[in-house]
Amino acid sequence: MSAELVEKALRNAAETTRIELNAITHRDRGSVYTSASYRGLVTGLGMRSSMGKTGICWDNSQAETFFSALKNERVYRTTYATKERARADIIRYIEGFYNSRRRHSALGYRRPNDVHYSYQQPATAA
Repeated sequence: MSAELVEKALRNAAETTRIELNAITHRDRGSVYTSASYRGLVTGLGMRSSMGKTGICWDNSQAETFFSALKNERVYRTTYATKERARADIIRYIEGFYNSRRRHSALGYRRPNDVHYSYQQPATAA
């Protein structure tokens, strides 16, 4: 994995959804996330960084759960002829199933899209 890859992913997220000022991005201590270019991008987007302590796995458990589900529910069950087909299939899984239909215990058994878009809606007065 390269810093360019994670920077591209973060830029894509910033271009496709509104990121609140001072939003927190949590990451591990990998070199791509501690690189000057990635940290500069986070700052440039008005975000803050959070990084767990060395050897503590619990602060990244939701991300680990996502990657486990992605691998077990999709990637390990599929043979990809090309990287482009793998990319397209994984995007389809994430956007078409994981975020829009799959309920998550960490979100009170709600769907990620439902939670995400509920934060984007202005509060209505009673």
